[in-house]
Amino acid sequence: MGEGVDVRVRSVAPMVEKRPTAKPWWTQRRREALWFYIMASPWIAGFLLFMGGPLVASLYLSFTDYDLLTPPEWVGLDNYVRMFTDDPRFWKVLRNTTVYTLLVVPITTVLSVWLAALLHKPLKGMRVFRTIVYVPALVPIVASAMLFSWVLAPDAGLLNRTLALVGIDGPAWLLDETWVIPGLVMMSVWGVGTGVVLLLAGMQGIPPELLEAATIDGANPRQRFFQITLPMLSPVILFNVIMGLIGTFQVFSQVYILTGGGPNDASMMLVPYIFEEAFRNFRMGYASALSWLLFLIIMTCTAIVFKTSSRWVFYESEVRR
Repeated sequence: MGEGVDVRVRSVAPMVEKRPTAKPWWTQRRREALWFYIMASPWIAGFLLFMGGPLVASLYLSFTDYDLLTPPEWVGLDNYVRMFTDDPRFWKVLRNTTVYTLLVVPITTVLSVWLAALLHKPLKGMRVFRTIVYVPALVPIVASAMLFSWVLAPDAGLLNRTLALVGIDGPAWLLDETWVIPGLVMMSVWGVGTGVVLLLAGMQGIPPELLEAATIDGANPRQRFFQITLPMLSPVILFNVIMGLIGTFQVFSQVYILTGGGPNDASMMLVPYIFEEAFRNFRMGYASALSWLLFLIIMTCTAIVFKTSSRWVFYESEVRR
């Protein structure tokens, strides 16, 4: 009997359920996110106002016939069709830009690594040499262009006078269709200081224990450089290559000041050509189409470099399988 009562009491006893405690909406994470957007809002507003708006406008104008004086007239893909089928200057300009990029990026990359390796040596007075290498990168581009207009002058130029001392008759660099792009390449190579500083900082960040262990194992300086130093520098090299591609495809000041695209369009690049079409020939629609093609070229080249970087870029924290 008692057992039955106990069972009945247990069966009718109310079940006490624990309700989950509601989490507060205003959490530390939300406060940090709010402060992030507050601090970043000037940049976001500036980007939307000065970059996002013009980007959308240029995309629209690339499908119009617009001369800056009358309202734009929609023409669809006519600007792009003309670019590839009815503008012989475009192919020459594209070839010049491609050749210039293929020369400048590899040369400056190799030269930067070589100079950084030399400047990394613990020798007396090395700070002076580092300063000398970096100073050209600080010189304004207009001043550099004026300097090279004298260095590359055909008769009184410093380079041709130096070549004459060893019996070589130098070319008219900026006046010769064959030598004008090599002349512009020399000016670009002169300003490798920024890349050298980045690589030098990367070298100084390499743990000395790695090099000491390699030395104990019998590795010579060449093996230590190619097997340890260069792989550890590969992320910095990747950054320099990407920035070099973007910079060379967008070269403008050197061409505009030194040659104006001449002689006979031998040094005309894409950005000066866009400037000429937009503000001299008043074909803003066509210039906008050229601008978007340049954007696609830079994006494609950057994507290819990033896609292939997994084969030659080494990250210390990365585990490859």
